[in-house]
Amino acid sequence: MRYLIATITICFMAIAAGAQEKADILVSYECKQPGLERAELTRNMTLLANSTKSKYFNDISLWTDSLCSTPEGKAKHDEIIRANCLVMHPEGYEYWDLTKGIVKKIYTYVFNDLPSGQQTIYDEWAEEPCCYTEPLEEQIWEIAADSTATVLGYECLMAKSDYHGRQWTAWFATDIPLSFGPWKFRGLPGLILKAEADGGFSFVATGLEKTDRIMTPMYSKEDYSKTSRMKAQEEHEYYITSVS
Repeated sequence: MRYLIATITICFMAIAAGAQEKADILVSYECKQPGLERAELTRNMTLLANSTKSKYFNDISLWTDSLCSTPEGKAKHDEIIRANCLVMHPEGYEYWDLTKGIVKKIYTYVFNDLPSGQQTIYDEWAEEPCCYTEPLEEQIWEIAADSTATVLGYECLMAKSDYHGRQWTAWFATDIPLSFGPWKFRGLPGLILKAEADGGFSFVATGLEKTDRIMTPMYSKEDYSKTSRMKAQEEHEYYITSVS
């Protein structure tokens, strides 16, 4: 375990050395959504943000992708996974138990860039890595100034948005004047600390701290095919229908 922690630390030091864009805050979110057969999926995600840019991702995925972006790092990553996940069965044979190691399971990255007016999403649809870009002006909010909630000790105002077919309710903290939030949410006069929609979708901030951590660009961009949001969703829905 000490070896694993040391490797992860070295990895993030290498990340910091390779870019210049620093975040001002780091926010941890617990994200829930319905899975197959009505099972609930819970994910831990991270938001790095400053006044003009943000990056939303999973830390294990970032660690994996940063290591695997070079041949040397890929070899180190495979060594770590083998040491943790290749186990011996009581009957005497080896098998892979991916629950025992730090294994990438989440493929989502969302980058917001206010100067360019664009939001870029990287993910896996139908088991294919793809990316697409959308304009930041696409999301429209209606603020309800008389409705409030407290999240992580911050008094938050409520806002609603009909976004891509779902009615979302979000709570944002004006004391943190950054117009970003979890997933693709942005555009409010304060950091979004909570958002939810019917059907079991929710994002709730579980931690917030100041940071100077680097917001690194996307690793291995050449591995992602360019697509559109609609095309990605259509192909993924067709894939899910075909394999079920």
